[in-house]
Amino acid sequence: MKTIEIRITGRVQGVGFRACIKRIATNLGIGGEAMNLPDGRVLITATGEPVILDKFVSMLYGCPRVVIRDLFQGEIPLAVYPEFTIQRGAYQYST
Repeated sequence: MKTIEIRITGRVQGVGFRACIKRIATNLGIGGEAMNLPDGRVLITATGEPVILDKFVSMLYGCPRVVIRDLFQGEIPLAVYPEFTIQRGAYQYST
């Protein structure tokens, strides 16, 4: 198991992207969360088996009405989530 953080730019807010992300993650058995960032990006934190996470990331490009311009992905310390959720609040940047 590992946890990754994904930051996505493009036409990714206001198009149902987070709902699509949740649907894919739930179908693959991935735990984590997705949230809109104030700068127009979407932040995803996902935990699962490495091969399943790779499939998850590749499936994000198939979400309707979404145009992914850039996708930055990196491994972060393992975090356990009981399910995949959509966060509605603004992400707080650490200083």
